[in-house]
Amino acid sequence: MLWRGARMMCAVVGLALFWLLAAGWLTAPLLACMQNGALRYPPPRFGERTVIVVLGAGTKYDAQGMLVPKHDAMQRIATAASLYARCKQEARHCQVVVSGGNPQEHEAAEADNYAPYLLRAHVARDDLVLENKSRTTYENAQYVARILRNERYDSLMLVTSAYHMPRALLDFRRFALMPAPVASSARVVQRGVVPHWKNLVAANIALHELIGMVQFYVYRAVGWF
Repeated sequence: MLWRGARMMCAVVGLALFWLLAAGWLTAPLLACMQNGALRYPPPRFGERTVIVVLGAGTKYDAQGMLVPKHDAMQRIATAASLYARCKQEARHCQVVVSGGNPQEHEAAEADNYAPYLLRAHVARDDLVLENKSRTTYENAQYVARILRNERYDSLMLVTSAYHMPRALLDFRRFALMPAPVASSARVVQRGVVPHWKNLVAANIALHELIGMVQFYVYRAVGWF
């Protein structure tokens, strides 16, 4: 920017990059890189003792000022409830572990906020375990590993959004947990000429996940993870 001759070039490149992201042409492959693998996993198998782990995706205040799960979180809740219903038909013991603290510093942790929705979806209270201290995906894995340390189970499933699954699996494997991935939803990119706000949101999410995976490997290399 100090070089006057490069200012116009920087502006043109910046606008071009913005358009490619907002119009979906760069966002689509970026998002596909993060989430397409999670959509190709085989259906999970239920063991005699099955544990279903569902990860938090944030909370928000609705128009009435009530704290509710965000859209992606509702899809994760619905997927976990569906898996639980199938599990009760096929397995002897089914447990749902909801992992999510309060990184947004709202009035309640994610796990506590999601619990009533799972109960209304016919998840038995005795089968519901709440982990409400974690603030990151790494801590999700760390605290769930502590919960499961003395548990006996034959099948472990991980429910989260497709774009989040690669990073979540890295963190869970770090703690010797090898869950079967179950993607609750996938982001869709609309490609065209006209920019779309949702494409920018999807690009931000994909970049966040990509940076998170790079951070994981860097932290492992220096011994922090």
